[in-house]
Amino acid sequence: MASEPPKYTPTSIEKVFELLDDKLVSLGISGGLGAVGINHIREGKWTEAIGCFAGAAGVWLAIKVGKKLAPKLDQGLDGLIATVETSISKVRADFTGNFLRQQAHLNAEFITEGFNPDRTAIPLLEEVFIPLELSGAVTSEIFAEYPNIRNQPLSSKNLTIWELLRRSQHERVFRQMVIQAKGGMGKTTLLRHLALIYGKHKHRRHRAPKLVPILLRLRTWADELANTQNLSLPKLITDYQIPKLWEGQDNPPTPPADWAKNLLTKGQALIMFDGFDEVPEAKRGQVSEWLSQQMQQYGRSKSVFILTSRPAGYRDYTAKKPAIPLFIKPFTPTQQETFIQRWYLCQEKCCRSQRQWRQARDVAQNRAHDLITQLQTRREDLGYMAENPLLLNMLVTFHRLTPEQALPRQRLELYRGICKLQLDDRPRARNIPMPLDYPKSEALLQRLALGLVNANRLQVKKKELHEFLAQQPLLTEREVTPQEWLTKIVEVSELLVEREPGEYEFPHASFQGFFAATQLAQAEDNSTIQKNIERVLQNWNAALWRETVLLYTAQLPPRLLNQVIRKACEQGSEAAQLATLALKEYPRPDKLSNELTAMLQTLTTQAQSSKYQKLEALLKAQQWRDADKETYRLMITTVGKEEGQGFDPEDLLNFPCEDLKAIDGLWVKYSQGKFGFSVQKQIYVETGNPLDGEYHEETWKAFVERVGWLRGGEYLNYADLQANPSLSPSGELPLWVVGWLGRVGGGFLFSRMATCKL
Repeated sequence: MASEPPKYTPTSIEKVFELLDDKLVSLGISGGLGAVGINHIREGKWTEAIGCFAGAAGVWLAIKVGKKLAPKLDQGLDGLIATVETSISKVRADFTGNFLRQQAHLNAEFITEGFNPDRTAIPLLEEVFIPLELSGAVTSEIFAEYPNIRNQPLSSKNLTIWELLRRSQHERVFRQMVIQAKGGMGKTTLLRHLALIYGKHKHRRHRAPKLVPILLRLRTWADELANTQNLSLPKLITDYQIPKLWEGQDNPPTPPADWAKNLLTKGQALIMFDGFDEVPEAKRGQVSEWLSQQMQQYGRSKSVFILTSRPAGYRDYTAKKPAIPLFIKPFTPTQQETFIQRWYLCQEKCCRSQRQWRQARDVAQNRAHDLITQLQTRREDLGYMAENPLLLNMLVTFHRLTPEQALPRQRLELYRGICKLQLDDRPRARNIPMPLDYPKSEALLQRLALGLVNANRLQVKKKELHEFLAQQPLLTEREVTPQEWLTKIVEVSELLVEREPGEYEFPHASFQGFFAATQLAQAEDNSTIQKNIERVLQNWNAALWRETVLLYTAQLPPRLLNQVIRKACEQGSEAAQLATLALKEYPRPDKLSNELTAMLQTLTTQAQSSKYQKLEALLKAQQWRDADKETYRLMITTVGKEEGQGFDPEDLLNFPCEDLKAIDGLWVKYSQGKFGFSVQKQIYVETGNPLDGEYHEETWKAFVERVGWLRGGEYLNYADLQANPSLSPSGELPLWVVGWLGRVGGGFLFSRMATCKL
């Protein structure tokens, strides 16, 4: 059965009426007025008595009716306030009002980055947006630069961007944030939602500061940022971004002199830099320097800067990074169910007239329930896809358009189904003749994708694309021009998009990876097969190759899979970790022989062992601080997260015992018993801390004093630690993991060690 919908949250006005109901009526105001009225009757004062009874009834009725009408009153007041504020903005700053409305208008629809199929309605963003949960941590490095920051963990549940925006007005550290997540996790959608909510003056509902959001897609301006001399942020906004908002429109409004600069210096701007990872790799260093300079220059005011990126691309950010690193958490089952219900309701309403909306609700509820039930019963094979908003959107679309088919069990199967829908089913359903049949168009897309991956690029210029297509026999044999084929692929299948005039790319990097992987996996002669394997292995750890690697290995026969995985594991710990993921993606474990299964298990063990090569080398060389950070990297990636993320309690309470033993054993061995988690756990218990995963302030202080993290009542900066077994107190290291956990969460690690018998 589907879980119940999220609990209803009362509006602010409802809370007022509840307060009156609880605190006034429950205290006897109505009864008191009634008693006074009876006393007046006894004295023969009938007029006064009637007034008391009427007052008592009025109080009771006003509160009860008010509670019922509160949601509508709250909405009405929101609309009234928005109207008044809009009117004021027209009088005081007409351009700001125009800007907010235009940006909101352009972000009003739920345009899923990379996937918007035909035969489904495009919902309004407000109809289906699910608040994304964020996580992060205040590390010792952040404390060193911002000593006055409140020690409030960022890994708490239900952490949203609105809470961080509120904190930004009182804590300077939150005025520069970077939000990282893998592809399809909703980074761009989150920023578009902020632009929409502010543009509609609904930010008050979230108690957010009054700011003017400006959404800048970095890939749009990458050339300008890397090549234009003395390009300031106000100039980028005024001379480039604002004209683009009104591109193609007659008589676009002109901003007042220094409009953008005044917003920034007065602390009224919310600057959202979207997609650092989409900047060409060769330009990322220059762009990161420019971003850092602008944030430093205008960061003295209360203006807020948000940068988004995929983690792999963010590694190329070479300048001073934003202070607060944040990550988007995977969709929870509740978030998944809410999205599915809202999405289906939108689809069924759009298919019917308003008089049929009751039927639409019934159909949507039934279809959503069917999909939710499938997800609940198939968590093992569908769970990781449903946690990704893009893949969930693909799943729900696949479910609606092909109700007779079971949901795909693997990502590879899902991409295949979606591409067939886009390239084959869609044009046939619309009776649109395509220049080439489905297999031939798919083959062209595969060749194009592989060329882009080889060149480490996401975009291709129109001239280059035409030259590439003109050389393809599949087009020349059918006498199809490059433009004819390109037009249909863009307008009908939407598997190529023209984001900027004269510049094309796949709708999402994962689609490019899928097509490139399929092209590589289709090789038949042994020479080409071996060349492709070498090519994949040479680029095994390249960020742009990640999806290609995973989806390529998923298509290999068992014999070749064994060969690729074995060679990948020889490249080091990071390569071995990706090899382990490739094994998990493999869709045909039943086709593997017992002998090969045993080999794969051996390879997995080898990959596990190779994970710790770097840590062991650092410990052996007595590079204790680097080993500490490597320990954090190993542990955060083991729980399936990216570097920079914080640990949730569940991450530590379920941490693999074998990994914990291996890491601790290396620390104890090379520090001669001075450092290690087991050393810390013994001190933790000796200082009176129970292994219950809870935070006990007095005994925790006793522990951190023993291990040397606290001195004279003050926590030491990381740089002030001895980090030397000959000088340090026992248990001083490792610290990096516990530093991410914070004081409240430190006990979870030691509780897990107890269950692991360490």
